[in-house]
Amino acid sequence: DFATPRAILTGHDYEITCAAICAELGLVISGSKEGPCLLHSMNGDLLRTLEGPEALAGPESCLRPKLIQVSREGHCVIYYENGLFCVFSVNGRLQATMETNDKIK
Repeated sequence: DFATPRAILTGHDYEITCAAICAELGLVISGSKEGPCLLHSMNGDLLRTLEGPEALAGPESCLRPKLIQVSREGHCVIYYENGLFCVFSVNGRLQATMETNDKIK
């Protein structure tokens, strides 16, 4: 038997750099090299776009997601290349931000 994909997720214009799956909530979050993070259902429906605060990033820099994690309670934590952490609700609302100079892996 051959494995077949359950769904094909679309919406990014650039390569995917990070992704997280929350099976409990049926969500997939992905971030691309030059764009926002997208929140999909496991069926492939695009639910939300998670836009970071561009004003904190500076006028010439683009927010590039590096790491993503999602909790069972529906909080999405995204770490961007420039040292910015953002917490979003699954409704797409930005709840908190924090900048750090530490290297996060």
